[in-house]
Amino acid sequence: MSKTQVLAPSSAAPTTPSASPPSDNGRRIQTRVSPVHGKGVFAVQDLAEGETLIEYVGEVVTWKEALRRHPHDPQDPNHTFYFHIDKKHVIDAKVGGNSSRWINHSCKPNCEADEQKGRVFIKALRNIAAGDELFYDYGLIIDAPYTKKLLAEYPCWCGAKNCRGTLLAPKDDRAGKKITKSQKAEKPGKDKKVAKADKSIKPKKEFKKELKKILKKSGLDGKPAKPAKSKKA
Repeated sequence: MSKTQVLAPSSAAPTTPSASPPSDNGRRIQTRVSPVHGKGVFAVQDLAEGETLIEYVGEVVTWKEALRRHPHDPQDPNHTFYFHIDKKHVIDAKVGGNSSRWINHSCKPNCEADEQKGRVFIKALRNIAAGDELFYDYGLIIDAPYTKKLLAEYPCWCGAKNCRGTLLAPKDDRAGKKITKSQKAEKPGKDKKVAKADKSIKPKKEFKKELKKILKKSGLDGKPAKPAKSKKA
């Protein structure tokens, strides 16, 4: 489930995997089956606020190549391991990736994705107790109206009290901001359109009212049921 940001393009298109993540030989985190969705990543020991937990790594490719590879799973085309790093390049964690690609989304995250010069690091937003699952807000961005069909394609199962019922970022939160942290690369659809900023930003109150109406009609009211088959590609 993936997240666009506007950064200065690299002088050369990298084609090798991004740098290796910090060593976690101390077993700070571990991949397990998640009660939220598919696989998830959990703290094995207490983690401190602000601590860098892992780097989101994989093969750095151009968006053209990412579109050629899409989808990672034909049966679940909206799920990829892409993470947008600039307007020309994306990390494909399916190639040379690590456990960071299994970190699930939450509308009330305990982690964030911090982009630094083309590298992405997952950091703790607060103290995390051993045994807790790690989450960050994907904040997916799509340049299209939030219709019932679109919301149904990107449901959220985090169960947080403030769950917005979708992995999509509220459009009002994108106005005037550089889209960098906590945002994975949006998965291209069948029409191969990549995510980009929406020029028609609606006021916050109007957006929330419209989203609530659509979620209620589609049954995605912030507490959606778990999918019949909880699987990640």
